[in-house]
Amino acid sequence: MIALPFALDEYRTRLRAIREEMARRDLDLLIVSDVANQHYITGYDGWSFYTPQIVVVPLVEEEPLWLGRAMDAAGGLLTAWMKPENVVGFPEDYVQRPDKHPMDWIAEWLVRKGWARGNIGIELEAYYYSPKAHARLTAGMPNATFQDADLLVNWVRSVKSDAEVEYLRKASRVAEAAVKAAYEAIAPGVRECDAIAKIQAAQVGGSPDFAGDITALPPTILGGENASAPHVMWSDRRFGKNETVALELAGAVRRYTAGLARTMQLGTMPAKVRDTSKAVLEGMEAVLAAVKPGVTAEDVEASWRSVIQGYGLEKKSRIGYSVGVAYPPDWGEHTISLRPGDTTVLKPGNVVHSILGMWMDGWGIEVSETILVTAGGNETLTNFPREVYVK
Repeated sequence: MIALPFALDEYRTRLRAIREEMARRDLDLLIVSDVANQHYITGYDGWSFYTPQIVVVPLVEEEPLWLGRAMDAAGGLLTAWMKPENVVGFPEDYVQRPDKHPMDWIAEWLVRKGWARGNIGIELEAYYYSPKAHARLTAGMPNATFQDADLLVNWVRSVKSDAEVEYLRKASRVAEAAVKAAYEAIAPGVRECDAIAKIQAAQVGGSPDFAGDITALPPTILGGENASAPHVMWSDRRFGKNETVALELAGAVRRYTAGLARTMQLGTMPAKVRDTSKAVLEGMEAVLAAVKPGVTAEDVEASWRSVIQGYGLEKKSRIGYSVGVAYPPDWGEHTISLRPGDTTVLKPGNVVHSILGMWMDGWGIEVSETILVTAGGNETLTNFPREVYVK
C-alpha cells in the first residue's frame, strides 16, 4: 500500500464533519462525484476519472466506499484507506459502450446494498459527472429522492488542518521554483513551449525531499498581446524584445496546490507597465492587511478596489478564491471568492489564492499570493519578490 498522505484519524475527522452536514440536510446517503472530494474523503489517487467513478458516504456506516472501473480498483487498494471490500469495481464490458453505462451497474449495486432509497445527496456540478451518467443512475434508483449536494464537501474542505497546511507549504516551495525557472528560461527569441518545458520540469521535480505533482491547471505564460487574455495557452511563438510577460504558475504536492503569479519585463519597462505595477503591488499590500478571521470575502476585495480606483483603474473579475486539494481541470475549491457580494466570513484554516491580474489592451500584469488565514491574521505561504522582474 502506498503511504497515505494523512493519518487515519484525519480521514475520520473529515467524515464526521461531512456526516454532520448530511444529517443537517436530512440525507441518508451522499454520492460524491467530484474527484478532489473523492480523494479528500478516501485518499484514492489515480488518473481514472475519465470513466465514471464515485465515492459513497452512508450516514450510518463507518467507512465510505469507492466505486469505479474494475482495473482501477487495484489503485484503490494501494491508495485508499478503507478495507478492501469497500473498493468496488464495475466490469470492463461497461466501459465506453453505447448499449450500457457504468451507472447502470452502479445503480444495481446500490439497490442490492439497500441504499437506493431515502434522501440521497449528489454533486451535480462536478466536472466529470455527465448528464447521461446522472440520468442512468437516477433511472436505476426510482425509489430514491435525489437532492443537489454540490459543495457540501467543498465547504468542509475549506478549513484546512495543520497537516494540510504543511502540504501547501511544500507546494509553495515548488511554485517558487517554477517562477524561478520561468525567469531563467524566458528571453527574447526563446519559444514559449521551450520555456514551458523547463517550468514543468521544476513543477514535477519538486525538491530532494518530496515530489511535485501535475498541477490542476497547466502553466500559463502570456507574452506580448497574449497577455491581454488570461487563459491563452502556449505555442511555438518566440518571445520578443521589450515584451511584458505575465506568469500564472503553481506547485502541487500530494494534490495540494499553491498558486503564484508574477510578471517579468524583457528589455525596457514601459511607463504604463511601471505605473500599473505600482498600483497592483500597493493593492496586494492592502489585501494582505485586510485578510484575517472575521472579515468577509467582499471586504478583502473592497480593500483592493479602493487602491486601484485611486489610480483610475478597474478590475471586474474576482481577485481570489479558496484553494487546497485539486485535480484537473481547476485548482479552485469553488467556495470562497474574493469579490463583491461574497459575504463568507474568513476563518482560521482558510487558504485563498489572491491573484491581482490586470489584463489591458495588448499587455497585462499578474501578481498573486497563496494566503493562509491564521488566528492572528494571515501568512503568505508563497514567498517570492513581487516586483516586476526586468531581464
